[in-house]
Amino acid sequence: MKQSEALTISIGVLGGIDVFLTATVIPLPVWVTFTAWASFFIVGGGTRGFFKSVACNITGIIIAALSLWSIDLIGNTPLIAAICVGIGSAAMVQASKLPFTYGITPAIVWGFSQTVGTVAATGLPVTAPLPNNPVLIAIAAMILGAIFGYLSEAWGKAMTTTLQT
Repeated sequence: MKQSEALTISIGVLGGIDVFLTATVIPLPVWVTFTAWASFFIVGGGTRGFFKSVACNITGIIIAALSLWSIDLIGNTPLIAAICVGIGSAAMVQASKLPFTYGITPAIVWGFSQTVGTVAATGLPVTAPLPNNPVLIAIAAMILGAIFGYLSEAWGKAMTTTLQT
């Protein structure tokens, strides 16, 4: 089987499982898991891609949390939000210079954006207590998405290799 067809099957089946799990068993935002899944593939896949993606996504999440926390502390006005997000945006570019982020700015941005979306969807501040803390929810969802990425790639490769021999 060609790799694209194998990935079609693995991603299709696991995508459905992801939606079911996040809607019933693991209450995480599915859009975040899908973004992390894409991040896994974009940064190269495999074990290395898994760790690169998670490291970059969590870096973005931390920067988003600090930016949103700053807005809450200083004052939630459009000007303050613009300044804090602008500083956070600059920080994302600088963070891509860190050895553990591998220079992959977009994967950092995905972590940032998905955290902002999770905060907006939950209506909770980044300082909310467990288990409803949107920062930890975003981290868990990003890790779950990377796991689904890894599994879909491995299953796709197994179907490609097994059926071609």
